[in-house]
Amino acid sequence: MTTRVLIVDDHALLRQGVRQVLELEPDIDVVGEASDGKTALVLESELAPDVIVLDVSMPGMNGVEVARLLKKRRPEVGLVMLTIHSDEAYSLTSLQAGASSYMLKDVHPKHLIRAIREAARGRTYMPPDLHPSAAVQPEEPNVSLNLLTNREREVLLLVARGMTNQQIAASLYISEKTVKNHLSSIFEKLGVSDRTNAALLAIKSGFVASRDHSPRQIGL
Repeated sequence: MTTRVLIVDDHALLRQGVRQVLELEPDIDVVGEASDGKTALVLESELAPDVIVLDVSMPGMNGVEVARLLKKRRPEVGLVMLTIHSDEAYSLTSLQAGASSYMLKDVHPKHLIRAIREAARGRTYMPPDLHPSAAVQPEEPNVSLNLLTNREREVLLLVARGMTNQQIAASLYISEKTVKNHLSSIFEKLGVSDRTNAALLAIKSGFVASRDHSPRQIGL
């Protein structure tokens, strides 16, 4: 089965380079290119690609804004975000917007190709060289997640959705103080120091599905 790909980046040289890499793969078909977000939305509607390789930083409408609009209009489309930013906040924002993968523009082509194939299947993929710092990355993340109570899992899911403590409290009908207590316990069990790293770990480990941000059952 061939995966149809649309490449979106404001730099023609980058688009050409990505196209050349992808056209070497027999199961990937580059169906179009766009240099900005508005054009990307038009071409997505016309070409119906399976996966869109999307630049995060573009003039006008940036990649995250485009991702949000695309996922609302066509939830099944796979999104692979390319960027020059290694900041974890960018990664989390992109994944919360519906991206299946987030990687730097100097990533090895094999990781980009794998990300596209995984995105076409509705799966999340993060290259091994882009992850939370070693100090917060447990050797076996699923084992750490198994330590969470059901309520802590619910809180972690809402954190990964980008909710504030106040919003989480209202959603779960608990106090903000209780939310803070749950977060402290979550951070300790996962070996992280803040909510960004907790959310990234949850997304990377598969606890949070990239398409609908619904929790997956882990060791239950």
